[in-house]
Amino acid sequence: MTDESRTDGALTGGQLFVKALENEGVRYIFGVPGEENLDLLEAFRESSIQLVLNRHEQAAGFMAATYGRLTGKVGVCLSTLGPGATNLVTAAAYAQLGAMPMMMISGQKPIKSSKQGLFQILDVVDLMRPLTKYTRQISNANTIPAKLREAFRLAAEERPGAVHLELPEDIAAELAAPDTHIFDPSDARRPTASAKSLQKAAEMIRSARHPLIMIGAGANRKRVSQALIHLVNTTDIPFFTTQMGKGVVDERHPRYIGNAALSSGDFVHCAIDHADLVINVGHDVVEKPPFFMQPGGKQVIHVNFSGADVDPVYFPQHEVVGDIANSVEWLADNCGRCASHDFTEFMRVKAALEAHLEDRCEDDGFPVIPQRIVHDVRKVMPDDGIIALDNGMYKLWFARNYKAYDNNTVLLDNALASMGAGLPSAMMAAMLYPKQRVMAICGDGGFMMNSQELETAVRLKLNLVILIINDSAYGMIKWKQAQEGFANFGLDYGNPDFVRYAESYGATGHHVTETAQLEPTLEKAMKAGGVHLVDVPVDYRENDRVFNRELAELTRDLNANC
Repeated sequence: MTDESRTDGALTGGQLFVKALENEGVRYIFGVPGEENLDLLEAFRESSIQLVLNRHEQAAGFMAATYGRLTGKVGVCLSTLGPGATNLVTAAAYAQLGAMPMMMISGQKPIKSSKQGLFQILDVVDLMRPLTKYTRQISNANTIPAKLREAFRLAAEERPGAVHLELPEDIAAELAAPDTHIFDPSDARRPTASAKSLQKAAEMIRSARHPLIMIGAGANRKRVSQALIHLVNTTDIPFFTTQMGKGVVDERHPRYIGNAALSSGDFVHCAIDHADLVINVGHDVVEKPPFFMQPGGKQVIHVNFSGADVDPVYFPQHEVVGDIANSVEWLADNCGRCASHDFTEFMRVKAALEAHLEDRCEDDGFPVIPQRIVHDVRKVMPDDGIIALDNGMYKLWFARNYKAYDNNTVLLDNALASMGAGLPSAMMAAMLYPKQRVMAICGDGGFMMNSQELETAVRLKLNLVILIINDSAYGMIKWKQAQEGFANFGLDYGNPDFVRYAESYGATGHHVTETAQLEPTLEKAMKAGGVHLVDVPVDYRENDRVFNRELAELTRDLNANC
């Protein structure tokens, strides 16, 4: 029923809900509606919010979470009750662990009177409790604005994450009181760190001999990026990143000494071992540890929006808690260059790393080795080009070998590390930035977990290239299986013809049959526009050679000469 048919100005719960979403500035809602959402769906039909119809609720959740990651605003997704709501569970965990602001809306059978018994009914609110910052059922239409405002506030507040509201069918149809008030978003500012904690941090930096900056996921915001560039430039202190901190500072910077794609045993860990102080900006222990702290070892300063979660391998000696950008700006303005700092060994590590990253990057062998794949992708992507990685062995290669030039230009998940997220994440980036080059990089296994969203991408007329790194197996698990001495078993499978599969959805498919074709094929696809899938066979024998044997030997030699 539309607003025009109301003579008393009252709105249904569904209409009120949508108006409250509009008041929050929501542009898109991603989802798969069901019959319990029909009143809400009708309200969306008459609203300014664009409904993006997905082919699976999990993909809708991944898109909403990525919207939150890229914009800092709350992404919104929709499902029906029962199986629709349970399909959002992985996306909820993805947003919650990855600190991405996202709101899930699920439907439910009428709660005041229902004639369907327990058909499809689960306690979704309780199901979502361990996966969210806030989960509530709405039992009265008049309470919609307050519950929605509270959900948005908590989703966006540091540390960001997932929230959930359940809107039953009868509440969506119920008339709200005509004077029900919609609450405006808050303009609250994050608190700044105390002067005492900042002064102590500055003293620790000035008195250190070999300080080193680590940049984590929490620093991947534009204001923090600018502040960190200022800190590095004014102090000359070298920096490295976690996987989710890539691009905060341009990795072509002369003080960049690598990515902690591995927890130990890489060139960057030689620098970490040499450091007597690590200034840890924005790290979150949900990421796989970039290094292991030892009692009596190096000092660590924790600079973040909130206090450190103490872990057996992470127990910082000092904390600077408050808005990260403000804290980093203060440190930049009050530390400066120190004559006592010695970065000689760090620069030696950097030189060794840079030489190793060049090794075999133009190798012509076929199937294509990972180093060449990374090299060719970097060549076709401009400074502002965005790659969205699914989860697999190739993620380590890209985190380590692909240099990011700006924040949020490498979208990877090292918190939940869920397969199936790469394609939906890239679709969201392509929607938000239609004039930028966007590439989804997926293994064959991860791609098939949400490959149905090719239809959504084609329907939305996105400009998107999907690179399938094809080994017909769950490659990372095979690597671990071999690494631990187990027999090769249970991880190989068959694949469809990916080119014909893409074409069946209306996309354009490309097989790479020799290594020299990879870069020109990617370039051609980027220039053509529309949705393109590029299938490239990969030679993963490099995993064992590089990660298990070569790095151990090279870093041992490097450490011996320190």
